[in-house]
Amino acid sequence: MAEPEQSAAEPDGGQRRFLTFRWETSLYALPVEEVAEVVRTPSYARVPHSPRGLLGIANLRGSVLPVASLGGLLDRGAGNIGQASRAIVLSGAAPVAFVVESVDALVSIDSHQVETAPAVIAAEPGERLRGAFHTGANRDVARILDIQGLLAMAFVSRQHAAGPVSSAARHNARQDSASTAVDVGKLVSFEVAGQEYALDLSAVLEIVAVPAGRVVVPGSESLTLGVTSYRHTLLPLFSLRGLLGLPAAAAPEDAAKVVVVMVHGALVGLVVDRMHAIMPADPDLIEPTPAALAARIGGEARIQSIYRGAAGGRLISILAPDMLFRGEIMERLMQGHNADQAEDGTRAGHTGEAVTFLVFRLGDDEFGLPIGVVDEVTRMPTQVTKVPNTPAFMEGVCNLRGQVVPVVDQRRRFGMAPLDDGSRRRLVVVRTAHHRAGLIVDSVSEVMRTDSDAIAEAPNLTGEATRLVNSIVNLEQAGRIVLILDPAELLTRAEHGLLDAFQDETGQAGL
Repeated sequence: MAEPEQSAAEPDGGQRRFLTFRWETSLYALPVEEVAEVVRTPSYARVPHSPRGLLGIANLRGSVLPVASLGGLLDRGAGNIGQASRAIVLSGAAPVAFVVESVDALVSIDSHQVETAPAVIAAEPGERLRGAFHTGANRDVARILDIQGLLAMAFVSRQHAAGPVSSAARHNARQDSASTAVDVGKLVSFEVAGQEYALDLSAVLEIVAVPAGRVVVPGSESLTLGVTSYRHTLLPLFSLRGLLGLPAAAAPEDAAKVVVVMVHGALVGLVVDRMHAIMPADPDLIEPTPAALAARIGGEARIQSIYRGAAGGRLISILAPDMLFRGEIMERLMQGHNADQAEDGTRAGHTGEAVTFLVFRLGDDEFGLPIGVVDEVTRMPTQVTKVPNTPAFMEGVCNLRGQVVPVVDQRRRFGMAPLDDGSRRRLVVVRTAHHRAGLIVDSVSEVMRTDSDAIAEAPNLTGEATRLVNSIVNLEQAGRIVLILDPAELLTRAEHGLLDAFQDETGQAGL
């Protein structure tokens, strides 16, 4: 039984106000001065390996905050979180919310009615109490929770003995991790009319889904698909099919993506049929376009070079954004760009250093990795060889262009159920200072570019087990939260040891 605290519950001859709420059959209370507000249960991003009681991280009017479950804090299970449930946001410098099954009322109680004697407020298993009082016509007993004590028991602070980790230190750590990747070029490949094309990753700002809302410009050419809102400005959308002189599609497919590029200072969105992969580009395998093709005036003239992948069995046409547009279209783009410059002097929406992430999905949740630590993104290999005496999350090893790479199933790693339909699964190959691993994810949704000042630290109340989430991108307008993972923390120390042993056996630096 927890010892009650002698605090604000002691009688002072006046009245006190409490918010009362329920979990299952129990009635609890908090002093109103500890409550900032009560809101409907917000949608939240679940944190893998989160400590007991943490539901996830939510967006509340532009601020991110951890959301706990009262049932989890009391070690009573998930309970019934439904339409009547509410989230109670606690006051304080670092807001925290916890979800209750229902909120009863605001009540006023004479201070002398608040009991603090241990015999009266004997705590049930898992409870921490500061007092109790009788309320309502039925004289129900409302137990005053020591909510901060419950949170402290459930969560272990991310701060260590050396003190808190600053935002600058976390940013530097991300940069250090990114610098460990091999300094080679990368290509983003995609499909257009059944053919595979690519752009240099350095030319791509973002890869996003085709927006539902766009405005078609009257009298525009078939290659112009309209304009859409993008980061406080307007983004013209062009059909890459049309720019390459290929047959037009009836409508963008479900898998269609928008590749955002900069063409002579102007932002442009290129609509492609579907994404294929992000891959390292060996300069020795890239050749200039043959003269016979370069001399043609059709779509082939837009091809800058050819990549010979898979020992020549996979030819990918590499495009250059500034070669895609005819002179008159470029003039219109430049006019629009100059107008934007004259209006505000800078490109809207970018105030800090730009940071790029690869965003992938596991279930309904989105996670990000700094693009610098991603070696490549590819389809699931057709053959993965099992390795005896390895953890269940270790799917096996695969041969990736002559290198043996261990494959980790991130669903199993995060304790999630297997995926029913694995047709969209992808292998994200990540490189850290000491290891190289292939991570199986449900799908890769986009390459996201954001300002560094839009990246927030993960709330300090997420527990030592979830140190792998080192920052958060809060896309408030889209109602999305992307948890940015620390590649070095994706595996535990024991698992790092396993990979070290594997590396010694194979003689490779790849997982």
